[in-house]
Amino acid sequence: MLEGSILQKLKIAHHHSTRPIRFGVYYKNTLVSLCHALEDHILTDDSTPLVITAFQRGKWYLQEAERYADIAKCSREIVIMAAPDTGFAEHPTSQLPNVDLVALDATDPVAQEWHLIILSPKYTAMVLCQELSEVDYGEGGQPASDIERKFYGLWTFEPELVKETAELAIAHIKEYNPELANKLTDRQQAIVPAIARSENLSTVVSRVVDYLQTGQDNLAIPTALRQQSLDRNLVSNEIQAFLRMAQLMDIADVNNPMAAAEVVLLAETMAQLLDLPAWQIKRLRLAGLLHRIDPLQKAESVLTPGTSIRYQEDAPSTALSCPLVPGAQVLRTMPRLRAVAQIITHQTEWWNGTGEPAGLAGDEIPLESRILALLADFQWRVNQLKSSNQSREQIFTQALDECRQQQSTRFDPKLVDTLTLLVMGLQQGLDLPLMTPKVSTGIWLLDSRWDSHNKTSEEISSYPK
Repeated sequence: MLEGSILQKLKIAHHHSTRPIRFGVYYKNTLVSLCHALEDHILTDDSTPLVITAFQRGKWYLQEAERYADIAKCSREIVIMAAPDTGFAEHPTSQLPNVDLVALDATDPVAQEWHLIILSPKYTAMVLCQELSEVDYGEGGQPASDIERKFYGLWTFEPELVKETAELAIAHIKEYNPELANKLTDRQQAIVPAIARSENLSTVVSRVVDYLQTGQDNLAIPTALRQQSLDRNLVSNEIQAFLRMAQLMDIADVNNPMAAAEVVLLAETMAQLLDLPAWQIKRLRLAGLLHRIDPLQKAESVLTPGTSIRYQEDAPSTALSCPLVPGAQVLRTMPRLRAVAQIITHQTEWWNGTGEPAGLAGDEIPLESRILALLADFQWRVNQLKSSNQSREQIFTQALDECRQQQSTRFDPKLVDTLTLLVMGLQQGLDLPLMTPKVSTGIWLLDSRWDSHNKTSEEISSYPK
C-alpha cells in the first residue's frame, strides 16, 4: 500500500477500530462496471451529490470526459484528481462551473489510485483502490491485457466510511488548492449522509448487479483459465452488492443492528444439530445474511425498465417457483442464488398453510425457510427482552416459550424441539462466537455443488426426527 495514499490513511485510521476495514483485490473490468453503475445512478437520481474522483492519469479522465459532462448536470460539485496529460485541462467538461481539476504531481501516491466518492443526502457510495505494484503481481509480472490489471482496495455504501474518506480526499486536495478544499468542506458539511432508505439502496444495488453481469457477458479473454478468474471476481462482487445492502439495513435498525449475524450463528448451530450437509449449511448461512433484504424482491431492472431484473426464462425451474410473488427477486439474477432467493421468499410461510406468499404448508415449505423463520423470530424476541431486568437464562426461556406458543401453527414443531435443545445449551454456558462476514471476498459463500443440487421440498425435509 503506497505511503501517503488516501487508501493507506483510511487503513491506518481504522487499524485499531472495532470495525476494521476489509480490503479485497479487484480486476479492472470489475471496477469499470462498478464505477459506471454508480456514475449512471447519479444521472437518474435527483440528489445532486458531491463527487470526488481520482483517475490515475489524465488520459483515463479524457476517456470518460463526455460522460462526466452529463454527470456534472446532476451533481452539485465534481472534483477530478489525476496526473495531467495533454488535453487534460483543455477538454470542455473541465470548463464547466461545477467541475474542478486537481493536477497531481507525478510522485503523488494518489496518482496511482482509482477513486470514486459519492456523497449525497439520499445515499453514499465509493470505490477506493490502487493498482498492485510489480512486486505484488509476483512472478507473472504485470498482465498484458488491460482488463486483467488488478487493484487493491474496497467499495462500500456505508455513510460514515464514505464521509470519512471524502474528508481525507479534501485534505489531500488542500495541498494543491486550499480555496477549492475550503469550498468542498462547505459542500460536504452541508450534506448530512443518512442510511439510505431501502428503496433507494435497492435501485443502486440492482444497477450494480446488472452492470457487473453485463461486464461479465462482454468479456473476451484468450484463455479459459483467465476467463474463469475474471468471472469469479465479478460474481464475488455481485454477492458483495447484496451483502453490503443487507449490512446497511442492519445498521439502519438501531434497535437490532446485529440481527443477521446472530440469526446466522443460531442457524449454523441448529443445522449442525440437524446434521445437515455442508452445502446446505452454506446455503442457509447466505440466506441468513440476506434474509432482511425483502425490498429487493420488487426492484426492477435498470437496463430494461418495466421488467423484473434479468430473470432468465430458460433457467431450470423448481417445484417451489411462486407465481404469487410479483416479478422476480433481484437475487435470481445470479443462477446460483436462486435457491437462496427461494428460501428468503418462503420464510413467511406458516406451518399450517395460512402464511404467504404461496400458502405452502408443512414439509412443502423449504427446510431452510422454516429454520430462518423460527430463528429470526427467536432472535428478535431475545433482542427485545435484553432491556428487561431478567437474567440471560430467563430471557432465553421467555423467548422460547413465546415461540412454542406458535408451534404447529406458524412454526415447524420438530424445529421448535430442536430450538429447545439449542436453548438448553445456551443456558448451560454454550458460547456461540459472533463473527461478521468478510464481505470483500463474497465468493467463499458459493459452493459449486449448488449447481447440481436442485432439491425438492421432500428431499430437503428429510432431517432427523
